[in-house]
Amino acid sequence: MNQERVRELLQEALDENNSLFLIDLQFLENNKIKVIVDGDEGVPLNECVRISRNIEHNLDREEEDFALEVTTPDIAHPLVQKRQYKKNQGRTLKVKTHAEEYEGSLVEVTDENITLQWKAREPKPIGKGKHTVEKTVVFPYEDIKEAKVKIIFN
Repeated sequence: MNQERVRELLQEALDENNSLFLIDLQFLENNKIKVIVDGDEGVPLNECVRISRNIEHNLDREEEDFALEVTTPDIAHPLVQKRQYKKNQGRTLKVKTHAEEYEGSLVEVTDENITLQWKAREPKPIGKGKHTVEKTVVFPYEDIKEAKVKIIFN
């Protein structure tokens, strides 16, 4: 399998739509190629088909047989690129650092970090009982071990 040729064809297909970007490209056993793409506004099915055809139609199956899968990240797939964070701003994330886990609304995304915000019940500083406080934490990308979008059903 000419992996470099596959990479070229994939990049060529992605270049046709600037809102799409590569998450993962895997060359598995039995000549299986798995491509995971995401997009700033999601990825319509016809874009997966277009990318698949661009790769398939430019490789010779007579020379070497292969299986090709072009897909989008599923809900269990962690966020791996900054563009995915921007796309999910306003949604609830579960973020694992090397020390702790956090869950909150993704309120800000910059080139250096993300900001999560959530409400928590804490003891009052004076007197008995608890009160609700708003917590905010800024995470540099290098401190994030894993981040996943949490789906909330209303």
